[in-house]
Amino acid sequence: MIRYFTSGESHGPSLTGIVEGMPAGVQITEDAIAFHLARRQQGYGRGGRMAFEKDRATIQSGVRFGETTGAPIALSMENRAYLKDDSQWPKVMAKEGTGEGIEKITLPRPGHADLTGVQKYRFDDIRPVIERSSARETAMRVACCTLARLFLKELGIEIGGHMLTIGSAGYESWDQVREMTAGFLERRGTIAAGLETASGTQTAAGLETASGTQTASGTQTAWGAEALMHKADESDVRCLDSTIGEAMREEIKRIRKAGSSLGGIYEIVVTGLPAGLGSYVHYDRKLDGLLAQAILSTQAMKGVEFGLGFESGRRPGHEVHDEIVYGDGHPGENGNENSKGNSRSFGRSSDKSGGLEGGMTTGMPLILRGVMKPIPTMLKPLQTVDIETKTAQPTRYERSDVCAAPRAIVVAESVIAPVLANAILEKFGGDSMDEIRERFSDMPT
Repeated sequence: MIRYFTSGESHGPSLTGIVEGMPAGVQITEDAIAFHLARRQQGYGRGGRMAFEKDRATIQSGVRFGETTGAPIALSMENRAYLKDDSQWPKVMAKEGTGEGIEKITLPRPGHADLTGVQKYRFDDIRPVIERSSARETAMRVACCTLARLFLKELGIEIGGHMLTIGSAGYESWDQVREMTAGFLERRGTIAAGLETASGTQTAAGLETASGTQTASGTQTAWGAEALMHKADESDVRCLDSTIGEAMREEIKRIRKAGSSLGGIYEIVVTGLPAGLGSYVHYDRKLDGLLAQAILSTQAMKGVEFGLGFESGRRPGHEVHDEIVYGDGHPGENGNENSKGNSRSFGRSSDKSGGLEGGMTTGMPLILRGVMKPIPTMLKPLQTVDIETKTAQPTRYERSDVCAAPRAIVVAESVIAPVLANAILEKFGGDSMDEIRERFSDMPT
């Protein structure tokens, strides 16, 4: 099973990661990791650090001639902030000495780990809490998790995300979002959003043809979660709808002028998953629980839902559950015929469950949504209490984003990859990519 660990501080010399459990034979390059690290640094509303922190992970072990060996993989990544100000940070983050002459941080920021962290570990300086709890750690998480993402890609499983809401700007309904994503998630067969015809599948987004899915903006030749990802990345707020994206940018501008910050709601989709990953037999094997843990373990995440999610509590059952269908090319197939050439399958007429029932994948696209709170560090300070003097004071401003939600999409895409990879390994097993691929391609549909 794949697991990973990260180490390092926000303003320390470097971040380090260890990934173990990767099968042998997975194609890995530093450029592939750098691609997603660069995506993590893009987005409207980002802070000043992103302007000079160009992340690149170095593979130290576990990869030979571009393929994993099955051994633990070590990754390292320099913190350019540490190198950029070598007169300050080497002293502040010194590994030895007493810290004499170094200013202590004693004003905990509301919404951060600051106060509880110093209480828990009995610090008289908030600096150690700030350094490790910082979202800077997600850079190494993205690097580590990209390895699992590349493993999934070799099996035809893709992950992509897009922005739904930033502040008051966003989509108005589930149906509006599904219409926008239909061309990426619906490939063949009857679907809830449209009518199957002799010439193709008529959807709200257009008509699927031999050359691709015809959408309002033209012919979409690519299908799947990565096509959605690339399309979303064309927007600096990662919104598929250009009109809504512009409203998001205006919302960020407005809040920046007010000296505050914004969070948001994003959606992650996964295509190519077979049915039956996860299990209903024990609480700790339910895939939705494991995915939720991965999302909520990420800095500033406050909620997660699958499919209709919380909206399910406001609708009657007939508007919530996905009817079951069977036949050639119905939604629910993972896009891979098995070795017997069988492409007939069970499927669903819609995907309001988000591709999960009973803690298991249904074979439909997995759809989850995450909620990121507004960043607690704001230009207009909140009130706090000095832990040393116990006096009320305004918080101290640290360089920060106004809105990091578009960047959080990349982190969310990444952290669910090891969860899904482990579900594949649990079901199919294997120590090498060739072995796993053979077993995966022979699964019944």
